[in-house]
Amino acid sequence: MRIERVELRHITMELVSPFETSMGVETHEEHIIVRVDGEGLTGWGESVAEGTPFYSYETVQTAWHILKDFLIPSVLGKDLASVQEAIDINDHVRGHNMAKAGLEAALWDLFAKAQGVPLARMFGGTRSRIDVGVSIGLQASPAALVKKVEAHLAEGYRRIKIKIAPGRDIDLVRAVRERYPDLMLQVDANSAYRLADAPLFHEMDAHRLLLIEQPLGYNDIYEHSKLQKELRTPLCLDESIHSLADTQAAIELKSCGIINIKPGRVGGFTESKRIHDYCASAGVPVWHGGMLESGIGRAGNVALASLPNFTLPGDISASSRYYTQDIVDPPFTVNADGTMDVPVRPGIGVDVVMPALDAVTVHTETMRTA
Repeated sequence: MRIERVELRHITMELVSPFETSMGVETHEEHIIVRVDGEGLTGWGESVAEGTPFYSYETVQTAWHILKDFLIPSVLGKDLASVQEAIDINDHVRGHNMAKAGLEAALWDLFAKAQGVPLARMFGGTRSRIDVGVSIGLQASPAALVKKVEAHLAEGYRRIKIKIAPGRDIDLVRAVRERYPDLMLQVDANSAYRLADAPLFHEMDAHRLLLIEQPLGYNDIYEHSKLQKELRTPLCLDESIHSLADTQAAIELKSCGIINIKPGRVGGFTESKRIHDYCASAGVPVWHGGMLESGIGRAGNVALASLPNFTLPGDISASSRYYTQDIVDPPFTVNADGTMDVPVRPGIGVDVVMPALDAVTVHTETMRTA
C-alpha cells in the first residue's frame, strides 16, 4: 500500500453537557483526525490527545508536532506491506503514544478496506455485539447523580461508572447503591487519592462495586499493589498502563485485578491487542475505556472491544451521549439490552460525514508525496 497523502484536522466538538472529573470540567473536546490516502482508498483515525495536559502530557499541539514532523514523513511515499511495518519504522520515536495511535488507526482502516474486511475481523474479534456502559461525571449532589443514573438506565445502559473526587465520593456511591442494589456499578478516581486514603476505599468495599479505577497516582503501579492487598474490590489501572510492559508489571505485583485498555494511551490497536492477549493468558479481564471520541475513534474502539477477553462493559457509549451531531453515519447507538452493534462493512464500517467534519474543524494541514 503506497501512502500518497496524509491530512491532519484539529477538531473541537461541543459536548451535550459539561463533563466534570477530578481533573476539571470539560465543555468541548479537542482531538486530531488523521486521514491517510493510498491507491484510491482512504483510512481514518483519531488521536485522542486533548487540548490540556491534565490526563496525559500529550496535547493536540504536541501530537500535531510529532505527527507532522516525525511520524508522517517516515511513512509518506512508502510502499507499506502492513501496519506493523509502519510501527517498526517509527519505533525510534519515544513515547507520544496518542500521536502514534492516531496514525496507526488510520492505517488499520486503510488496510482493512484494501482487504475488504471489517476492522473487527482484522483484529480477530469474535462478537457481533459488545456490552457497553456509560460514564457519568461528577454531579452537584447525590440526588442529582441518582437522577442521571436513572436516565441512562432508561436508555439501555446496564453498567454505570461514576466519577469521584476527594470530598465527593462515598456519599455518591451510597446513594446510587441504595437506589439500585443490583446495578453493575464502578467508580473512577482519575488518580485523585493517596495511599493514606485507604480507609475510604475500605468503606467502598461494602457497596459491591464492580471495580475501583485508578485511585492513586497517575504513573503509580507499586502503591496500588499495597492498596489492592487491603481490598476485596478489584482495582483497575488506567492512567498507569502505557504498554504491555506496564501491564506485566502490574499483574506481577498484583496491583490490580482488571486492566482498562485505551488504544490512544498505549500507542494504538497493535499494542492494545498485545495487552489483551497477555491479560487473557494471565486470567485477568480487560475492558475498553473511552476518551470522548468522535464516531471515527469510537468505531475503532467498538472493533477492538469485540475481542474475547473484553469481558466487562466498556466506556463506548452512544454518539448522542456526548455530541448532538456526530461526524459519522450511521452514528453509534445502544440497543435495548445494553449492547452496541459491531460494524460489518470494510474498515471502520461507518462513513465520515464531510460537512459535519468541516463544521468542527479549526485547522487543517495536508502532506503529499512529491
